[in-house]
Amino acid sequence: MVLIRGAIFFVILLTILTRIISLPAFSWLVKNITPALLFAIPVVFAPEIRRGLEKLGRAAPGHWFSRQPAAMDMANQQTVHAVVTAATRLSARQHGALIVMQRRQSLEEYVNTGVRLNAKVTAELLLQIFYPNTPLHDGAVIIAENLILAGSCVMPLSASGILTKSVERQMGLRHRAALGTSEATDAITVVVSEQTGSISIAHNGRMIRRLDSERLENILLAFYEPAETKSSLFEPLEFFKRLFARGREE
Repeated sequence: MVLIRGAIFFVILLTILTRIISLPAFSWLVKNITPALLFAIPVVFAPEIRRGLEKLGRAAPGHWFSRQPAAMDMANQQTVHAVVTAATRLSARQHGALIVMQRRQSLEEYVNTGVRLNAKVTAELLLQIFYPNTPLHDGAVIIAENLILAGSCVMPLSASGILTKSVERQMGLRHRAALGTSEATDAITVVVSEQTGSISIAHNGRMIRRLDSERLENILLAFYEPAETKSSLFEPLEFFKRLFARGREE
């Protein structure tokens, strides 16, 4: 938005100058530069355009009406439980962690930046990966289809500036990577702060902080609990309904 405002201000300023002051050479220069700006826009805004096209692709009709499985299988529940257990124990020890859980959109391009594991998801393995000064602790773990695909993965950083506006300053690169991943993909990201031990979760460009183990498990189960008969077009509404129902039960 800052770049767009700057570009608009620059164009308006040039237009006013060429209309008020008679500068033939300058007017000729501006007239010839304007077509080049049309080619410069895709270059300058390439990351934003890519994210927009990815979101459009996820919202395509073929994706809207894709059916979900009839019930959440035991493997998904075990994966969620392992992630929650590991996050809770890492939080108690104040060991930083970044766990990315793939949903519909493939994360293969980010998996290729890390070390391939293809291992079963267990709390003990996650604890070992994120133990300080181990080879894989610096980076993200990507989980898909109930497997740890890779560790030490490089994830995109958020450029939205939301974290910099926070009153607290304990949120560093892990939180920026968690938020950036949620902005670029539909993945769910669990992050544990190394400074405070606080557990946060990011999805769709938003972050929920200061979660305990029970709330974290409820949120992850709500994300991975599929609807039986409704299409994924209504998934956000169903997610909040399930989350609200869990809150009332508590």
